[in-house]
Amino acid sequence: MKIYNTLTRQKEDFKTIEENKVRMYVCGPTVYDYIHIGNARPLVFFDTVRRYLEYKGYDVKFVMNFTDIDDKIINRAIEEDVDYRVITEKYIEAFKQNAKSLNVDDEKITHTKATEYIGKMIAFIKGLQDKECAYETEDTVFFSIDKAKDYGKLSKKNIEDLQAGARVDLNEQKRNPMDFALWKKKKLPDEPSWNSPWGEGRPGWHIECSVMAKHSLGETIDIHGGGEDLQFPHHENEIAQSETLHDHPFANYWMHNSMITLNSEKMSKSKGNFFTLKDIEKKYDLKIIRLWLISSHYRSQLDFSEESIIAIKNSYDRLSNTYDKLMQFKDIDLEDSKTNTEEVDILMKDFENAMDDDFNTSHAMAYLFDLSKLINISLKESTSKAFYEKALETFMTMSEILGIKYDEYISDLDKEVMDLIDQRNQARKDKDFAKADQIRDQLKKMNIELKDTPTGVTWKKIK
Repeated sequence: MKIYNTLTRQKEDFKTIEENKVRMYVCGPTVYDYIHIGNARPLVFFDTVRRYLEYKGYDVKFVMNFTDIDDKIINRAIEEDVDYRVITEKYIEAFKQNAKSLNVDDEKITHTKATEYIGKMIAFIKGLQDKECAYETEDTVFFSIDKAKDYGKLSKKNIEDLQAGARVDLNEQKRNPMDFALWKKKKLPDEPSWNSPWGEGRPGWHIECSVMAKHSLGETIDIHGGGEDLQFPHHENEIAQSETLHDHPFANYWMHNSMITLNSEKMSKSKGNFFTLKDIEKKYDLKIIRLWLISSHYRSQLDFSEESIIAIKNSYDRLSNTYDKLMQFKDIDLEDSKTNTEEVDILMKDFENAMDDDFNTSHAMAYLFDLSKLINISLKESTSKAFYEKALETFMTMSEILGIKYDEYISDLDKEVMDLIDQRNQARKDKDFAKADQIRDQLKKMNIELKDTPTGVTWKKIK
């Protein structure tokens, strides 16, 4: 298996620190509002990574944080005249509901909250200060980037250019304009704060993930992920403070998903050109949105449009019809003869090869659709039991890895309905199309939807 490592800008063979175990940390949301579709991309992608790694036999510990103390949270609490925890709890719950609708297995994610690690953050900062890599000013404790080795190695930024372009007047107490806050001292009487050696205050943003990753997964982790917009300064600063304190690598593989655009412009809350999942869900089932999010390689940009969502819904419907057809054959007594399942095996191998190549979900999906087509062509009452079982197992395995969820198939059609379907099939053979249409309408009134396909009739109950 190969993973594209942002740190080295190349694909590398994936080797874990501990055999058959993967420790993965992904930056989560700042919980002051509903998440938008851009926030959903890393959530869905890294859930897919976790699914595939588990399929490969790895024991995966997947940690995703909630930033539950931040200027935006405090400002929202002031606007709504409530305690900041009312805001964070509301949007954490909304996040979890969105995750469930996206078919993200939230039980497989260890969620950490920044406010639960304040004491450990203070100890981390104290450790940096003891190594003379952090310094205290009137209102802030800063990390000194001059003490970091190879600062800029992840983002490949030219630090001299950054320093030249930095606005020193933002904080004249900084020794270097690129130094960043580890601890912010309390300024307002009602501001949420914690006691520390530097007075009451709260942590800076970057320190949160370094500490939560360390105490949840270890000082060196296998995979650190997030959106590409986090490469600088957030992930760069995480590396600087973690590796300066511990003198060894923070993460062996850095993975970053590309952004979602709207009319080719980056989608973000600050620009106001975004759609929350709460709004999108009013129009589209989020399991369709999941399929759309993995329809392109994670390092490729995705442009949001009505047309692209409609197209992916049609694709989902094709897969769903194949699933229904497979379910219909569960109770059919197929011949127990030997049949060549080589085509199915080849498609599964191709699927694995795609996922092994830097989690290429786009290509993997193509093989799932190829399998769907093969099933629709091959599956009939004369099909062998061996082919059916192999096709069913492979179709469900691919779908499960990609997180594609199908509506439950209802198979309790009574004898009356089955007889009507048989009568309609006979009418079509007799070219009595008026009678066939009459039976179709009768079945529709009974909430039975028929679909004529080149390989026969499929049906399902509708609400």
